[in-house]
Amino acid sequence: MSTLQATNLKHASSASNNIVLDSSGNATFAGTAVPASSFLRNRIINGDMRIDQRNAGASVTPASLAVTYTVDRWAFYVSAASKLTAQRSTVAPTGFTNSLLVTSSSAYTPGSSDLFNLFQSVEGFNVGDLGWGTANAQTITLSFWTRSSVTGTYSGAMSNSANNRFYLFNFTISAADTWEYKTVTIAGDTSGTWLTDNGIGVNVRFDMGAGSTYFGTAGSWSSSSTYKTSGSVNLVATSGATFYLTGVQLEVGSAATPFERRQYGQELALCQRYYNRDVLVAVGGGATPTVTNRTFYCSVNWPVAMRAAPTMTLISTLASSNMNAGAWVNLTTSRGRFSATNSVANDCALEAQYSADIEL
Repeated sequence: MSTLQATNLKHASSASNNIVLDSSGNATFAGTAVPASSFLRNRIINGDMRIDQRNAGASVTPASLAVTYTVDRWAFYVSAASKLTAQRSTVAPTGFTNSLLVTSSSAYTPGSSDLFNLFQSVEGFNVGDLGWGTANAQTITLSFWTRSSVTGTYSGAMSNSANNRFYLFNFTISAADTWEYKTVTIAGDTSGTWLTDNGIGVNVRFDMGAGSTYFGTAGSWSSSSTYKTSGSVNLVATSGATFYLTGVQLEVGSAATPFERRQYGQELALCQRYYNRDVLVAVGGGATPTVTNRTFYCSVNWPVAMRAAPTMTLISTLASSNMNAGAWVNLTTSRGRFSATNSVANDCALEAQYSADIEL
């Protein structure tokens, strides 16, 4: 393969150089560098697995027939409990500090209807420009770093919100316990319904094991729920097997670009649109409330606009004196109002930590 060598690049109609290259590998643009996408390239949130509000690196065992979140924005759906665990790991390729580690808990052979699937649901607002479901559907490229103790062919998939449009893809892990970089280019789907609002725009999926009900053919769009190809690796079939994933990027175009790195605060804010663990409330008073059953209020603004009005869950009661448990009212995408009443006059207080959850 030959290499084009040049110091300056200029359009035929330009009066001066458009791009100037120096010996250090820097490129200076005279105008504006226009990317293929009109905003942030990577549509995956927390693709480098740094943010873990729920578990802070602790191991999670996904519940059967339910969505269980691990690191932020990444979740499991499994058909049988206690077959695998997942947690944030500090084992990572050069340039990354974290990965998601999946460990098989036993040697389990999936039955025909079994499914063990790791996924991230991308909001429709963030992929609306892809034009999927239309004649103008754009090509995308998925890239990621992975390693496993089990070599072989692995499967992944893209699907819509209704899970009636699937694109199955394979990738190969060639060397055990070695980081490998993978890219998958997918022509956009011109059929089906793809949401472009605050619902699920696209699901990005990685298979950890599945039965024959979910077998399909890689490399084309289908209306069948296909999560893996026949013969691809079932991680759950090998006790103690490990699978790591990080640097996940989904972008417009037919070529993978370097992982788009965002500041920690930016990535956390993106995650908090869907889940926020640190919602603190405090209500009550000292000698002021001289009667019982008086209602106290606390208004809380979310740090970022949430996808929709969230569900509030009590994490911890930090302090409580002569107050009932309280309740949330007037929940919106931007704020909520907490109320509680005192059970006796004088000296009443309630402090608590809640989570706000509106995952896809």
